[in-house]
Amino acid sequence: MVFIEDIMKSISVIDKINFAFRSQLPTKLLISLVHKGNEDDNAIILFTSGSEKDPKAVKLSHKNFNANLHSLTQAYSLNSHDIFLANLPLFHVFGQIAHLWIPLNEGMTIVTYANPIEYRKMCEIIRDEKVTIFVGTPSFLLGYLEKSKTGDFDSCRLIIAGADKTPLSLHSAYSEKHNKVIFEAYGATETSPGLSANNVQFNKPGSCGKPLNGVTFFIENYETGQECAVDEIGKILVKGDNVMKGYFDDFEQTSIALRHGWYDTGDMGYIDNDGFVWHSGRLKRFVKIGGEMVSLVKVENVLESLLPPDIKCCIVELPDQSKGAKIIAAITQEIDTKAILQKISEQLPNLFLPKQFVVIEDLPQMGSGKIDFKTTTELVRDLLKH
Repeated sequence: MVFIEDIMKSISVIDKINFAFRSQLPTKLLISLVHKGNEDDNAIILFTSGSEKDPKAVKLSHKNFNANLHSLTQAYSLNSHDIFLANLPLFHVFGQIAHLWIPLNEGMTIVTYANPIEYRKMCEIIRDEKVTIFVGTPSFLLGYLEKSKTGDFDSCRLIIAGADKTPLSLHSAYSEKHNKVIFEAYGATETSPGLSANNVQFNKPGSCGKPLNGVTFFIENYETGQECAVDEIGKILVKGDNVMKGYFDDFEQTSIALRHGWYDTGDMGYIDNDGFVWHSGRLKRFVKIGGEMVSLVKVENVLESLLPPDIKCCIVELPDQSKGAKIIAAITQEIDTKAILQKISEQLPNLFLPKQFVVIEDLPQMGSGKIDFKTTTELVRDLLKH
């Protein structure tokens, strides 16, 4: 462990005067004086969220961060006049790039607060500090929505969601209560993180937006390895300067994830006629039932569209002796399951219908705000045993 407190003790008064002088120099001159490394050197090692399996240590270089920083800045027309609410944890790539490096690089005002789940306080800060941009996971955005008052978000020009899929009901709720649009983006720790984004110029709620500049998508048929047609679901592969160097001390996982310059995201999705990327769920969240591939995320999307915004859900699968697997819905409040199943059956085949509903008032979350599928599945399994 290296503690900042110990480092501070070693910094002399002369060092402080020297650093104060250097801080006033033009950025390009400062870099030429200070930076002795290479753009391919490791800038940081971050762990994946571990929402489905054990976290992996991702090596990200200066080139990776710079590529993503510039493409995101361009996509959202970010500038020094913006006031950025920076409250996401820096151990997560979303907070690292969006709440630290982009604002610093653009010379923005950064408003920080330690705890993003103090939702009422967050709304007060956004209003009082006249924040122009805030980003977060859908669960955080839902918390802000519930605790906000009319006018709290009037200063905001951008509200960006990422790290998890954004329910259409949340898009509608922000529009109705605050007349604001949520712009959904898509990425991964391994890609520094941004891959695609909706923005002011082009936006399709429910989609992940269009690929960022410098990022190339390839939708691969998971059986043949060939490129999928428009609107055909396949594995999402990406290429660009934002793609990681590899996993730290893990040659096997690195060789699986990086193939001939392409990073295999482990996600399933498709690209439509207009060039928008649509996320269909993790490959690990597809399950074979009765010989057919069923997307748990697709079931989740339909269920979420039928529930009020304040009720969260998570679809998990458990072993089943007759069909191999069965679908279980974890929800945060009691609902009329018979009526909901009837409505789901109008949109999905019977094979996709949840076999049971389990109430878990507080669905487990990661520190980043993502739903912890692994822990949720274990909770559901334990609850059904009793």
